Amino acid sequence: QKGKPALVVSAMLSTSPTMIYFGQEVGEPAAENAGFGTHSRTTIFDYFGVPHHQRWMNNGAYDGGQLTATEKELRDFYQRVLNFTIQSKALMGAYRDIHSYNRFAGGTYNAKVYSFVRFSAEEQLVIVCNFDDEKPYAFDLHLPGEVVADMGLKNGTYVLVDALYESTETTLKIDDGKGVSHVDIEPLQSLVFKVN
Repeated sequence: QKGKPALVVSAMLSTSPTMIYFGQEVGEPAAENAGFGTHSRTTIFDYFGVPHHQRWMNNGAYDGGQLTATEKELRDFYQRVLNFTIQSKALMGAYRDIHSYNRFAGGTYNAKVYSFVRFSAEEQLVIVCNFDDEKPYAFDLHLPGEVVADMGLKNGTYVLVDALYESTETTLKIDDGKGVSHVDIEPLQSLVFKVN
């Protein structure tokens, strides 16, 4: 669960490919004793299995039929993130940091939260990740004038909808060339807001 915001940042920060480890998408902890080394890795030897991945294999059906509810939720999250990254025009476009700007803007935005924007002519994204595993946060997220100009946004109000689950919505108000949006974010949540 703690790796979820890191996946979003890693997959959406640049245009580089994203690699995940074997079984990572179902939470495989590699905690079994394979008889070699320590309990922190899987093994290449065919006499040893990895239980979380084997539950996804489901006796050869490869449908996740034996996964727990937590494992199914985690795999769904990985599917949403990775499928979004291969379809998003913005993720092949420009990147701008807004984290530093927001750290000095005051309010409750803090070092446990990370934010940036990605954009192209066809799509603009505002991405916010909460790395805190205990606390939710509520704050005003600011977009500096140069970022607003680079994204091609004009004065007015825009609707922001989370592209991963489409269940979180807020507004982005651009006034005098600068942007502000109120964000409520849960522990370990990532919001990939698409600007509409």
